[in-house]
Amino acid sequence: MNRKIKLIWDFRGPEAIEIAKHHCVHLREFSEKENLVNHEVSSQQISEMYSIAFITVNEKDMITYRDALKPHRAEVAK
Repeated sequence: MNRKIKLIWDFRGPEAIEIAKHHCVHLREFSEKENLVNHEVSSQQISEMYSIAFITVNEKDMITYRDALKPHRAEVAK
């Protein structure tokens, strides 16, 4: 299985985009510290009061990320 999984954290409120951007810093730090591969770490503003932070990982590493970082949800990356 070579699928990529997008792990997602949801943030709401007037500071949502800033919180999501800061969360990405921690996602990158975790990846580096644990020597794990990731394909993308980014944030996205969905609306004025709702943003997400996400990391796209190999399916084989997903459980390690999930258990350590507790994402709100996940989806198969396109």
